[in-house]
Amino acid sequence: MMKKPMTTQGHAQLVSELAHLKSTARPQVIAAISEARAHGDLKENAEYHAAKEQQGFIEFRIKELENKLSVAQIIDIKTLPKNGKVLFGTTVELLNVDTDQAVKYQIVCEDEANFKQAKISVASPLARALIGKEIGEVMIVKTPGGDVEYEILDVLHI
Repeated sequence: MMKKPMTTQGHAQLVSELAHLKSTARPQVIAAISEARAHGDLKENAEYHAAKEQQGFIEFRIKELENKLSVAQIIDIKTLPKNGKVLFGTTVELLNVDTDQAVKYQIVCEDEANFKQAKISVASPLARALIGKEIGEVMIVKTPGGDVEYEILDVLHI
């Protein structure tokens, strides 16, 4: 089984969600099913069918989280040597050479990616172009809007 990189923060979020689903959401939906059963005829009981559907979603998500956690290779970026290279988990300050605008992104796994929080997936075109590069390097990234030229200003281990 191939391990997939995950930051310590991403791992903690998945563990927290899994614990919530198992300790809170699952018991609540079981109680809702029991209560709906007590109302009688299950064929026309909308509450029962809704609770069963909710139970299916919860059980699916639990299995999904357990699978993701089982193949996770947790990377604590703070423990890696600071050599100026872009690695999984690092936060990269970039300069868009065309617009002279500076941006900052953290490279994370697909589950953690959130553009509003400046977290980009390691599988994104930008992250793929950045991995292995060093401070001062300039690269051209192919985007849906056309080629964009970036210069790496800094690589942070935060």
